[in-house]
Amino acid sequence: MNIVACVKQVPDTEALIKVKADGSGIEEGGIKWVMNPYDEFGVEEALKLKEKFGGEVTIVSVGPARALETIRTALAMGAEKGIHISDPSLDNADAYNTAKALATAIKGLSPDIIFCGMRAIDDDAGQVGSVLAELLDLPSVTVVTKLEVEGTTVKATKAIEGAQVTYETSLPCLITAAKGLNEPRYASLPGIMKAKKKPVDVKDAAALGITVEPKAKVVKMTPPPERAPGKKIDGADPAEKAAKLVKLLREEAKVI
Repeated sequence: MNIVACVKQVPDTEALIKVKADGSGIEEGGIKWVMNPYDEFGVEEALKLKEKFGGEVTIVSVGPARALETIRTALAMGAEKGIHISDPSLDNADAYNTAKALATAIKGLSPDIIFCGMRAIDDDAGQVGSVLAELLDLPSVTVVTKLEVEGTTVKATKAIEGAQVTYETSLPCLITAAKGLNEPRYASLPGIMKAKKKPVDVKDAAALGITVEPKAKVVKMTPPPERAPGKKIDGADPAEKAAKLVKLLREEAKVI
């Protein structure tokens, strides 16, 4: 089986994010970069299918030079090769242009199934997977928490409000992975050593034959407003303190 997993490098969830003074983006200095957590589920599911049916897994990523580290992480988990799409015109690209670059690189691979994360935890857009499927003219199921592949038949389950729904489609197709689909494996030391020698094909926009034409852009980033300081209710009498608390909740917080 020919499998592709798309990954994105994002700031670590524990990183302290600071917005630039001019609002043009975030301060990247000192940030630890990791594989998008939802992409990890996609990589793990790709590896599970390879182990069941045979074949190989190709990792594809759009990002600056540092994104190579994330590709190597997926290779250390067990994927065979990578494609790194690195071009300044694609840095912080919108969902459409990111998907267009991915589609151009993936089209020649003729994959049986493509995995993406349901969303990236930095921009939280959740659009690239669906746009990629549209550009490749493939059926897709998003936010998948359970996947069954038998022959060319695919059954994908996703959660909806108060229930679950299972869709049936056929290969080739695209799946976006959600939490609960699996438990991503850790890269072993031998896997990390082998990953250093696995091939990664680096391509820019010219090599792909694409022109980046922004469809959307971030005009400005602003940090969330600072929280008002808390209030401490002093006093020795519990009943008096409770009465003050109720008054504050009613008159200032307006929650009762």
